[in-house]
Amino acid sequence: MKKGILKTVLATALVGIMAFSVVGCSKKDSTTSAVDKIKKAGKLVLATSADYPPYEFHKSINGKDTIVGFDIEIANAIAKKLGVKVEISDMKFDGLVAALKTNKADLVIAGMNPTAERKQSVDFSNIYYTATQYVVVRAEDKDKYNSLDALKGQTIGVQKSSVQEGLAKDQIKDSKPNSVGRIPDVILNLKNKKVEAAVVEGPVAKLYVQKNSDLAISDAKFDLKAEEQGSAIAVAKGSDDLLKIINDTIDELKKDNKIDQLVVDAANAVEQ
Repeated sequence: MKKGILKTVLATALVGIMAFSVVGCSKKDSTTSAVDKIKKAGKLVLATSADYPPYEFHKSINGKDTIVGFDIEIANAIAKKLGVKVEISDMKFDGLVAALKTNKADLVIAGMNPTAERKQSVDFSNIYYTATQYVVVRAEDKDKYNSLDALKGQTIGVQKSSVQEGLAKDQIKDSKPNSVGRIPDVILNLKNKKVEAAVVEGPVAKLYVQKNSDLAISDAKFDLKAEEQGSAIAVAKGSDDLLKIINDTIDELKKDNKIDQLVVDAANAVEQ
């Protein structure tokens, strides 16, 4: 009888040990680092919204449609440090955070501001570029819409799920934001008089105004928080090892003033 009990106890203990081992292995497998996964795949999957020159945009190079911009060059620098190639996944801006959360991308570089709301869903790198926010109007309306108060109650063009959308709602009294997926549509709606103004980040606004003589930058000024002026790189929560490599890359690029040069090069590429 005692012998039978002893066998039962030993068998139960063995099953427990085996179960613990399986759980332990599974846990170890599930916590494979972000960097290990990228290196194993041999590619860094970048999610971006390539409608935001000079950050990222489409350009025909040798007859081939290519996504370029200074965000892309930063991604290439990160990939080089990892010893892999960049694979670009182009999508609407409002789908970028979801791409990280569903493991469809390793990082997002898209002129994205690290807002408190976004930080609840993803982690962010250090700021890699700082720019202000502008109100773009039709040239004929520059004097008319020379302040945020002058835009009270007007329809304002913005990109969906962007910081600019929040600024229009919060700082232009009684405004009616017209939110669309891509920046070219925001600008087209302004030119076609479907909106009275558009809120656009500095470098992007300047390029569109340079290329369109019927547009102008208004004298209207926003009261901006630091997070509404800086762009950072987003990664999935818990990707600490990848985030360190990203921040190291940003630090190196900033130290050599390479980011400023990348911005100039990208702006020139838009004009070519």
